Amino acid sequence: MSEARSFAARKAQFLNRWHAARAGRMRARAVGFVSAPEPRTIGSFARGRQLLAGNFLFAGHLLEHPDTDLWDLPAPNAEYEQEIHGFAWLDDLAAVGDHAARAAAQRWVWSWMDRYGRGRGPGWTPDLTGRRLIRWINHALFMLQGNDAPDSDAFYRSLNRQTHFLARRWQGAASGLPRFEALTGLIYASLALEGMDAMAAPAVKALARECRSQIDAQGGLPTRNPEELLDVFTLLTWAAAALSDAGQAASDAHLEAIERIAPTLRTLRHADGGLARFHGGGRGPEGWLDHALAQAKAKTRQPDGLSMGFARLSAGRTSVIVDASKPPTGRASYNAHASTLALELTSGRRPLVVNCGSGRSFGPDWRRAGRATPSHSTLSLDGYSSARLGEAERGTGREELIEGPIKVPIEIGHVSDGLRFQGGHDGFSGTHGLIHARTLEMTFDGRGMAGEDMLLALTDAEKKRFDLALDATGLQGIAFDIRFHLHPEVDATLDLGGAAVSMALKSGEIWVFRHDGAQTLALQPSVYLESGRLKPRSSNQIVLSGRAMSYATRVRWSLAKAQETAIGVRDLSQDTANLTDEP
Repeated sequence: MSEARSFAARKAQFLNRWHAARAGRMRARAVGFVSAPEPRTIGSFARGRQLLAGNFLFAGHLLEHPDTDLWDLPAPNAEYEQEIHGFAWLDDLAAVGDHAARAAAQRWVWSWMDRYGRGRGPGWTPDLTGRRLIRWINHALFMLQGNDAPDSDAFYRSLNRQTHFLARRWQGAASGLPRFEALTGLIYASLALEGMDAMAAPAVKALARECRSQIDAQGGLPTRNPEELLDVFTLLTWAAAALSDAGQAASDAHLEAIERIAPTLRTLRHADGGLARFHGGGRGPEGWLDHALAQAKAKTRQPDGLSMGFARLSAGRTSVIVDASKPPTGRASYNAHASTLALELTSGRRPLVVNCGSGRSFGPDWRRAGRATPSHSTLSLDGYSSARLGEAERGTGREELIEGPIKVPIEIGHVSDGLRFQGGHDGFSGTHGLIHARTLEMTFDGRGMAGEDMLLALTDAEKKRFDLALDATGLQGIAFDIRFHLHPEVDATLDLGGAAVSMALKSGEIWVFRHDGAQTLALQPSVYLESGRLKPRSSNQIVLSGRAMSYATRVRWSLAKAQETAIGVRDLSQDTANLTDEP
């Protein structure tokens, strides 16, 4: 299977190069824009200033080279190359918007055309070309200002070439986000450029097919990656806006996908406005989620039950999001995590309990570590994850998630004083004969949550496997750990002689973790993995450790605000750390 995929990758690379070269021989028709392009992307002023200072931070690598052309720098890896050839950094330069930012944008864009514009380099893939076209068109007026006619002609010739390439190669993009990027870029370019509108209709039909096949009834993607869902949602809203501006209507499947995704994203949004960090996704670019939801104007009510396989408990100022479904499988699991029944908790503007996140930008070892169950706020058993990593695919190093939970029953309802989530999974059944069950109850005011984790051997076959696993320990019990990873800005200390953990947030809130006393409580080091930083941030984790000695093991714990914490906290503390700052 890996050899077949490796051959397919080589074939796709050949076709990309061939069509890129062929697109240059097409008769140039684009000589200008139908109307003045309206920027839709949001950049970071801070990152723009860093670029102008010669600090090039992409894919977790920082290259410090003032007064050096972006394309003269030695790329540390393929992910770095993909980020710079996608041109999302144009958003950051446009956010600065001064003369120096414009000069840098012009210099690097026209340098790219000179070096790679004829079909060379790693940027000629359908998804990167779509991403690049969107940015070039978004910021065209910013870049063209002050340029003479020859430079402008070269810019339009390149847009023409890239659009023709996309029209022939969008099918080569993998299903999911890459194909949405390719098709949105094609729609964007064909509607914005003079004489290219004939290319729009096939792309609109293809986008409708992708919406039907990739966006499920819950408004989710096969990857179950919340940040990727936001990216797709943003692309769909941009494509719909571009069609509307051109006097055309988006397809019903396109608009229905937007309507399904919007409430799912609201479910996956924590109280502070950031996304839950599961299956390779981060919190999302600052402001993009709210901006995308506002632009879509979708008023669909948040669904009951699960959204893309996640459950949400929300009350007062507190939000809890739980991974309550099977992990993705097959190609959709390349970035997936063994996180079933893991939770995240945010209070007001402050994350409290988190997952470690994706270590993809810190290299393969961190990437694997971030995907394991111990990197999530849930129970791990005897050093095992609830799902395992398969064999690395030759040529790419990608690993599917295998042997994960098959049955994940859940129930969401009410109790007398709040909300209740009940769920379970059989990810440890095959190895230890044990089912993990988790119950969470949140009070209506959001000031407290009671939890219960159980390890159960229910069937005769499971009991037999448990007995064998217990015998292998010399009847010492099967070790388990229940972890609660804390955000780096949480100040945690052991309290009450080691019987509790007190956690202070920057807002001034105090939360206290307690348990039923039957397990060992410890405060241990952890890490917080997020893109845009040079290395993982240090943090802490609460760890409840014990041993399963029988067919039923029960652990009770609670998370609650201290009594002295005010009901209404006016959180004025500002987050001033730059993304590139070291912890």
